[in-house]
Amino acid sequence: MSNHDKTIADPEEMVNAGSNAAPMGLIEYHELNMDEVRVDPKWALKIPASLAMRKQVIPLCKLQGEIIVACADIEDTACQRQLTRLLDDEVRLLTAEPESLRSAIKRVYGSVSTSSAKSSRGGESATVESDDAVAICEEVLEAAAMRGASDVHFKPNETAMMVRMRVDGKLESYSTIPRQLQGAVVSRLKVLSGLDIAEKRAPQDGRFTARLGPGQVKTDLRVATLPTRFGERVTLRLLGGLGRSLSLTNIGMSDRDLEIFQRAITRPHGLVLLTGPTGSGKSTTLYAAIDEVLKRRDGNIITVEDPIEYEMEDVSQVEIDSVDKVSFAKALRSILRHDPDVVMIGEIRDLETAEIAVKAALTGHLVFSTLHTNTAAGVVTRLADMGLKPFLIAATLRLAVAQRLVRRLCPQCRTPRTISEDEASLLERPTIAGATIFDASGCVYCAGRGYNGRIALIECFDCDESVAKLITDGAGEEALLANAHERKRSMLMDDAVEKLLAGMTTYQEVLEAVVVW
Repeated sequence: MSNHDKTIADPEEMVNAGSNAAPMGLIEYHELNMDEVRVDPKWALKIPASLAMRKQVIPLCKLQGEIIVACADIEDTACQRQLTRLLDDEVRLLTAEPESLRSAIKRVYGSVSTSSAKSSRGGESATVESDDAVAICEEVLEAAAMRGASDVHFKPNETAMMVRMRVDGKLESYSTIPRQLQGAVVSRLKVLSGLDIAEKRAPQDGRFTARLGPGQVKTDLRVATLPTRFGERVTLRLLGGLGRSLSLTNIGMSDRDLEIFQRAITRPHGLVLLTGPTGSGKSTTLYAAIDEVLKRRDGNIITVEDPIEYEMEDVSQVEIDSVDKVSFAKALRSILRHDPDVVMIGEIRDLETAEIAVKAALTGHLVFSTLHTNTAAGVVTRLADMGLKPFLIAATLRLAVAQRLVRRLCPQCRTPRTISEDEASLLERPTIAGATIFDASGCVYCAGRGYNGRIALIECFDCDESVAKLITDGAGEEALLANAHERKRSMLMDDAVEKLLAGMTTYQEVLEAVVVW
């Protein structure tokens, strides 16, 4: 194998080249800077740590039927044969910068136990050969941290247990655990989370803390078990960020929306509400808002959450318990006696919580929370449906934000094409027909996925005097949306199309995130 000396094409040049430009995954690369490369643990963890460190090699991802391996010496044919045998696939070697390669190997293999190297890791049809359930669990958790997974699913079927991970909102297969090891793995996860290993016929919930990933980041894991036909299913939710940034500038707000948002969170009192379906990033945006408030001024900030997802310094965080000793309403009543400047409520679920939140906003507190509605303007009708008086909503609401998440295109390998008239019509934007948009491809910089992280689609509905009057008069959502258009506020679809044309995401991602049917 040889590493030809070609450079990575500039995305702008690919636009000029037209839709026939070659996908990035098909070209050769210069010497890789491993600090910019995303490593797929499905392949990296298939080789022993001792081999990776001794030979200075690390499998990166699978592209066009080949496993791409970064190495220090592409002329080492013996190492290549060994890698081909271990990975059970065609191998392509690429030269990496020595210093960044050493750092990457240390990051990936420094936290993996040597016992887990006995098992066959990852892969579409991989099986785990080790009978060490501890090693299997360690390996899966490390892989989840490396991938940046939010959830890990252990799903039993008739013949085996499938391990899948949710990465950037999409479920991906990781490995297969033989049926004979299923009980031992489930028991190990139960022991870690303090659950009853003898109880196999009832659902259980628990949690534990571990240090995971290249940076050994402290991570809280929620564990839920569920009896199924073929045995107990286990789902893990990884909390704690795993190094994710909470900056508002990284969420994906446009300059226009960022200005509106920052203006609302710097006011001394009022309600700021985030809306959207489960998994749309509402909590992350609220944490970023709190971080922004802390940067701008000192203050007493208290949160009530279910559960606590990020630990924040200088913030008093209260967690709701399962036996209802601490509920949102009970915690809020107590919080208001602790002289807070800013209060964050994980979710407004009922009238009692809504009334306390409004009372806090009326008495000089800035209140952040989330609500389940489809649009930002829908916050008003949802609160009214709960039983809040319209004049109270008008007096306290400062900003409602609707949010969705889409996967962010990898800028190194995105491929350009023109959007058709039919596609533009589905987006209700016929004028963009013929414009250049981008599709996902796949390269070593995104581990062959074509995407790298996620970005938020944002709709801001700020409440000025004209909006307050409409709310007090009992106006419906249609009238509020008409007012937003008059004030030239962008809707979710406007922001989605803007990011689509900017090459940040794909047409399919926009369709799935913003309902247009």
